[in-house]
Amino acid sequence: MQGLFFEDLSIGRAAEMTRTVGEADIVAFAEVSGDENPVHLDAEYAKSTSFGERIAHGMLSGAYISAVLGTKLPGPGAIYLSQALTFRRPVRIGDAVTARVTVKALDERRGRVTLETVCEVGGRAVVDGEAVVIAPRKPA
Repeated sequence: MQGLFFEDLSIGRAAEMTRTVGEADIVAFAEVSGDENPVHLDAEYAKSTSFGERIAHGMLSGAYISAVLGTKLPGPGAIYLSQALTFRRPVRIGDAVTARVTVKALDERRGRVTLETVCEVGGRAVVDGEAVVIAPRKPA
């Protein structure tokens, strides 16, 4: 599989995907990551927090951004260099999270792509930030 080449990209080009967060996603993420914070896994504990109920791991939304970068824009062959994230709102079980990346800058010399990244629930940002990736070049 080959994704987009650096030469195929332009400022403003975007891609997105939507995933609905389920109970199994939170449990699997906790298992894989080792993050067993009870706000994610224990309903009784979560009731006592400011959220009032269990919430998804913030980095689960970060993983959705990674999925868009690795499968759509630029897609297979891209190398993730960095990601800055700001967590704006909690994601709850049953929320449909739309992860979107948009090309913000292109560094021709280095083949680097800077992308605006955001995850939204109901049109409101839950996570936003910026990623830098290396996109593969077209063969000579």
